[in-house]
Amino acid sequence: MRITIIYDNTSVNDKIIADWGFSCLVETGEKRILFDTGGNGEILMKNMKTLGIDPLSIEDVVISHPDFDHIGGLSHFLNSNNTAILHNPVSFRGVKYSNVVKFYSKPTEIYPGIFLTGELDSREQSLAVKTKDGLVLIVGCGHPGISKIMRTIEIFGSVYAIVGGLHGFDDYNELCDLKKICPTHCTVHKAEIKSLFPKQYLEGGAGKQIEL
Repeated sequence: MRITIIYDNTSVNDKIIADWGFSCLVETGEKRILFDTGGNGEILMKNMKTLGIDPLSIEDVVISHPDFDHIGGLSHFLNSNNTAILHNPVSFRGVKYSNVVKFYSKPTEIYPGIFLTGELDSREQSLAVKTKDGLVLIVGCGHPGISKIMRTIEIFGSVYAIVGGLHGFDDYNELCDLKKICPTHCTVHKAEIKSLFPKQYLEGGAGKQIEL
């Protein structure tokens, strides 16, 4: 599988715009899923164009939680793609488009080998994809706590890698068994994670592509 970070606080080069928020394209071989949409629709669409990502090639959109920096680009994206299926946490209502919208309150396999935690703590859901090495976990901000997110998704298998915002997470023992760690967006303790896990650590940033 491949993850392309479209929207992040930092950028891998000056052709990709950095801005507060998060979005990435998850490609499994069977599905192309947009995870979150950043904070600004114009920046989202410009970065997608620069990266050669056609909005119409995306079949599904997963929203982690309805904070502005994760849904700010949703309207712009849906103006370009009114057929993508939206997979929302149960509390995120009011999307006024013709798209099919589904809501999740518990762990669910949405497609073969593709899972959602469902909304945890009335706040946020995360996405996971099964690979030959284990689950790749994609997180928006980690508000419910990375430990809780991992325990929830592990009903589908062991977590092999994690990509996304980890907020103020500092229970570093939870990361010991992971083979790849890419903290992005709101992660407070990037430097500590990089220092503790130098071989597993992957630098994020808009434009970054990760093969897993």
